[in-house]
This record gives sequence, structure tokens and C-alpha cells, in this order.
Amino acid sequence: MTVPRYRDPAAPVPERVRDLLDRMTLAEKVGQLNQRMYGWDAYERTGDGHRLTDAFRAEVAAFDGMGALYGLQRADAWSGVGFADGLDARDGARTAAAVQRHVMDSTRLGIPVLLVEEMPHGHQALDGTVLPVNLAVGATWDPGLYADAVAGAAAELRARGAHIALVSALDLVRDPRWGRSEECFAEDPYLAARMTEALVEGARRAGVAVVLKHFAGQGATIGGRNSAATELGPRELHEVHLTAARAGVAAGAAGVMAAYNEFDGLPCVANRYLLTGLLREEWGFEGIVMADGTAVDRLVRLTGDPVSAGALALEAGCDLSLWDDCYTRLGEAVERGLVSESALDTAVARVLTLKFRLGLFEQPQPPGESEAKAESDSEAEAVGLPDPGELGERVARASVTLLAHQGGVLPLSRAVRRIAVLGPGADSLAQQLGDYTAPQRPGGGITVLEGIRAALAPGTEVVHGRGCGLVGDDVSDVPAAVALAAGSDVAVLVLGGSSARSSDTAFDANGAAVAGGGTPSDMTCGEGVDLADLALPAAQRALLAAVSATGTPVVVVLVQGRPHALPELVAPVAAVLSAWYPGPRGGRAVAEVLFGDAEPRGRLPVCVPRSAAQLPVYYNGKDHRYRGYVDQSARPLYAFGHGLSYTSVDYGAPRLSRSRVGADAPHLICRVTVRNTGARRAEETVQLYVRRLSGGTSWPRVRELRGFVRLSIAPGDEADAVFEVGPGTLASVGRALRLAVEPGTVELETGPASDRTRGARLEITDSESNGT
Repeated sequence: MTVPRYRDPAAPVPERVRDLLDRMTLAEKVGQLNQRMYGWDAYERTGDGHRLTDAFRAEVAAFDGMGALYGLQRADAWSGVGFADGLDARDGARTAAAVQRHVMDSTRLGIPVLLVEEMPHGHQALDGTVLPVNLAVGATWDPGLYADAVAGAAAELRARGAHIALVSALDLVRDPRWGRSEECFAEDPYLAARMTEALVEGARRAGVAVVLKHFAGQGATIGGRNSAATELGPRELHEVHLTAARAGVAAGAAGVMAAYNEFDGLPCVANRYLLTGLLREEWGFEGIVMADGTAVDRLVRLTGDPVSAGALALEAGCDLSLWDDCYTRLGEAVERGLVSESALDTAVARVLTLKFRLGLFEQPQPPGESEAKAESDSEAEAVGLPDPGELGERVARASVTLLAHQGGVLPLSRAVRRIAVLGPGADSLAQQLGDYTAPQRPGGGITVLEGIRAALAPGTEVVHGRGCGLVGDDVSDVPAAVALAAGSDVAVLVLGGSSARSSDTAFDANGAAVAGGGTPSDMTCGEGVDLADLALPAAQRALLAAVSATGTPVVVVLVQGRPHALPELVAPVAAVLSAWYPGPRGGRAVAEVLFGDAEPRGRLPVCVPRSAAQLPVYYNGKDHRYRGYVDQSARPLYAFGHGLSYTSVDYGAPRLSRSRVGADAPHLICRVTVRNTGARRAEETVQLYVRRLSGGTSWPRVRELRGFVRLSIAPGDEADAVFEVGPGTLASVGRALRLAVEPGTVELETGPASDRTRGARLEITDSESNGT
């Protein structure tokens, strides 16, 4: 019997795709664009394991196939999946194999299904490694470390049979009131782009494809309101919100997820300019576009009926739905002439191409039960990585950011007699984890309190009190905490927020928490949990004031998923650190920084405002030389890139190898010498900014990050940070919304933060012949 061309692994992928497409019915094609089912509804617990449900079998039979299955192994409060009924690593691999076997054996063409999983900061599955959230990753300014951590997490995901990881990477923190700020790498497009590249590279090492969320501009939501309107113009979109996406596409991302927000009046999932004109025709992207959850069904409000809604998204360039009913009716759309079958074929071809490139037709199933552990081990060994949990702890350690320090209290001495560890976040593992996190096994993490206790000799007394709840204004426990602080040598006060979901949380159809009546009071961040006021809750502020009044030195540790406004933390405390959401082992990472076993390496990926009334405070706004408000400063309390250390450093002026270059060949070297003038090793992140002084075709921004270099400098030594400056460094978005190096005068600035730079002027002429 002749083997079909699409079954021949030696045949070119385009030929295999064409052969398979020619064999498919209209219903089978529609099925390949279907990702309607919640994966946890595909299986159920039995006495001795799990079995596939009738609902799953019916979904496969409806279209004689299935394009993708989302979240087979997802576990959290929204899915309702926990250890009692969910899939651990071994059961996950077995069930993934059963899913694939059923899809291939019970359908006419035997097309394997894509298994899609959430990997926002580690695989969101039972026993999946939890990494620090993206905002913490951004604070490391270390793409290499992040790529290693991603590779470890992706290896776990692949060993359990999944193929695609969904990861937030493209959104920016332009308004920290937004509950999804924790999912962003930064407020800055350059830093986000470098982390996005690292994400794609790390996943590739483990053989996992990445779909980047969310395309495009979702971080520009008005008022920090989730899934709300944006007022983006084309220039803001191109200058700020497309940079990370462009980098991710160039790095080899398998797909992007169309965001909920609209651009120019059309939701992204229905925006042909974004999904086809820009992404595919201009950038040359050949991957898939996936809708965000229920985003296509929301188009019914525009079109009036679900068949037309599906046709609108397909025509725009959306290939794969997510939990939508509209895409299951694309056959009707073709029959009614609302969309052509050739448009349907184009989308199906993209999905099939991804399946072929991932090798699903040759190796559709994960290893069996006896091989699952060995496969997981070999994945980790193949990428040369230690335990993913260790990598996550290294990320947590590198992300701790020292915001303020006075009086030389840090690093803490181990000779202290008594330490008080106080605050609602001091002994709460759940508050360290962030949103999109699976249930954790008891004893599987280290809180800040536990980290401090483990770091001290048995003779040192560590006392603990919550002092107050996470939110609200109940201060009844404050006096007890004050008494503990008053009798101690130092008080470590752990404040901040929480994205911990619970069984009491009310959820929307797309998994976002429903703010208001159904949301537990202790959830202050996460998808659907936006804030109007960025100040710490009243009870936490009261606790801080009371503990500070004792005269005991106070070190504040902020465990948080967004930068809280901090006007009250400057004067009454000895030090302030942000630990972000550091993950399950974050307590040890924080303790190591507090006691000086590790230097505070973190640098702010966002500005820290004084109040929500200042917003926006991002550092790279348009340069109109605004002088400020009458009642308060317009400047942030701490600027983008800020982060102190336990030593002192001195930055020289930047030195350029050329003072003039041509726009057609703008290449030079920028050097800056950094000297460690203190007594401890300096771990510096030297930052390079470009500031346009004249020229260009659009109004300039204050300054824009264009590079960073990490230096480790011994006491008394100095080192040079060297930046290769080229077209990518100097390019800006021109009038045609394309990147170009434009003639004019710019200043190349270097320094330890965006508000502490020194500059050197560079003239950019219209051609190399005019440069020197």
C-alpha cells in the first residue's frame, strides 16, 4: 500500500500540508481550528487512575478531529482541579498519551492534536515548578538566567506530553493599577524584548513551541482596567507596544495570541491590519495566531450573529480559537459565502504546518509510564540545566531590589539577639506565588519567616506576628506586633499584596477573577483584580507607622505583583526591598540578600510612583519638559532601572569611538568605566540610553533604553562596560511607521538608572561619507 505523502517524514513540510489539505472535508478543516474544550473536562478520575470523558470523545467526533486541546493538565481554583482529582507528572503523561491515541485512532485521517498548556511562570500543573512572576524576571535584567529557567520549566511541560506553552511576554506595565502587571516583564519595550527572546530560546531548547501573549497593546488599557479600552494611536503602538512582539517573532515564536483590546476601533482578534498586514505581510511571520479565551465569541456584539463573528476573525488572520463556539460554525460561514474556503485552508495549513514541524506525526505521544521519569531526566540533561526549582530560586535571588537604605542596617548581622519578622506576608507561601499558579503540596516552599529562621544560628530568637490582615483597616493585632518589635534588635516587616486565588473566588468564563462581590478580600492583584489606589492598604500602613515608632530599625520587604505607591516609606524605615512575587523558594532568596550572602542585584523594571494620582510615570514618555503638578512632584519616587547595593560605585562619562556617523552605516563603540569604591563586591547593571536632541521625524521621548551590561567588580577595582552601537541602537520609528536611523543629534547616556545618567553627543549625518 502506498503511504500517503503527508505520512512521509522525508517529504518537505509544504508538500505534506498540501497533500493532507487535499484529503480533508470541510468539517475536518473546521475541526483543525477548534480549541473549544476546557482540557480538564477531557478526563475524569476513576478508582485506579483517569479515563477520557464522553464529552471529549463527542468533541473529537463532531469534526472527526481536533486542532488543539487547552489545559489538559491545568490545575487551579478556576478549573477546580486539585490533588484529589487532577493529573500529577506521571498521570499527566499517561493521559496525554490517551488523548493523542484516541484522536489518531478514532478519526479518518489520524491527525494528532496540539496539547496546549499555560506556562506563565512555570507549567501551571500539579507538581510543576513555579518560577518567580515575569515582573520579578524583568527585575533581574538577566536574559541568560531567564532562558535557563524557561528551559527547565519547558522540559517538564514537554515530558508530560504537551507541545505549546502559552506565556505572557508582550504586555507592558504602562499603568500599574492593572491587575496583570505581574505578568509583564517591564514598562520598557527594550527590556521586554530581550526577555521575550530569552523565553523563546529557552523553550526551544526543550522542544516546546511558544505562543506569546498578548498581541498587541493590551498593557495600554485605560485606567489600568482589565480587558478594557485602549486609546493607542499607530505611533504609540509601533514605538512602544510592538517591540517585544517583533523580537519574539524574529527569535522564532510559534505563535502569538490576539489580545482582547481594540486598535482603531476593532478588537485585535478581528483586526486584519495587525494580524495580516503587519504581522504576516510586513514582518514575514509564518506561525499561528490564537485567539484569547472567548475573544471570538465577543465579536457577536459587532456582527450580530456567531457565524459572522467567526468569519470576521478568520478573515482578519486568526487561525485557532480558544473556548469559542463561533469557530465551530466556520463551515456555515463558508457555505453562506461569508468567508472563502481558501481563507479557511490558509488557516488550517498554518496549524498543520506547526504540527508537522513539531514532529507530532512521527512522535505523537509522550513516553509511557515507565519511561516518563527517564524522559524528564533526559530533557533536563539535554539542555545542561540543574533542577528547575533551583533555577527559579536563582531568579528570585537576582530579582530582589534594594529601593532605599539608610543607617547601614543592611546587610543584617547574624550577631543580633532577637529579630521580629512581622506583617501579613511574612509567613504566607500563597502570597509569594502570583496568579496562574497550581495548588502546592504542603511543605514545598520557604516563606520569608522560614528563610530568616534557617539563616540564623539556633541561639538567635526569631519572633513572628502578622500584625494585620493583607487588606482592610482592622488594626486589632497591631499592638502585639509593636510589642514584638519593641523588644527586638531589628524588625523585618513583610508587606505588599497577593494574587492567591481560592475556591471562594468568582471567575469569568475566561478565568479572570471577577472583581467586586465575588472576589475574596485578600486578592489584591492578578487577572481581573485592578486597583484604583496604589497605596498599601490602610491596615498595613498603620502597622508600618506603629512599628517604626518603636525606634527599632525597620526593614520593609515588599512581596508584590505591581509597584505600590510608597510615599510613606522613605523616612521612617532603615531599608526597603522589593521581592516581587519570588516563587515558592523566595523566602530563602530574600533571607540571603538580607544577611548579605547575596548582593542585591535587582533593578527596577518599572517606575515606582508616589501616588496613583501621578500616573502615568513611566520614564520614556514624550519629552515635552513638563514642569510638574502644583501639589506634588510629577516624578516617580524611584525611577526605572533604580536599585541600590551594599557597596558604592562611581560611573565615569561615556566615551564614544566616533562622534559622528552616517545614517546609512551608524557603527561605533561606547565605553564607560565603573569603579567599585566600597568594601563589598559590586554587582552592577550598567544601562545605555539614547536621547534625541534634534532631528527626527516625530517628537522625541525623554530617553529610551538601548542596552545593558552586567559587571561584577571587586572592591577597589574598576571595569569597562562596552556597548556596540549600531542601527538597532539608534533606529527610531519614522513617518512611515518603519524603523530607520534618522539624521540629527542624539546623546548616548550611561548610568545605573534612567534618572542618573551621563551623556556624550553623537551627530548622525545623512550618509557615511559625511561621518568621521
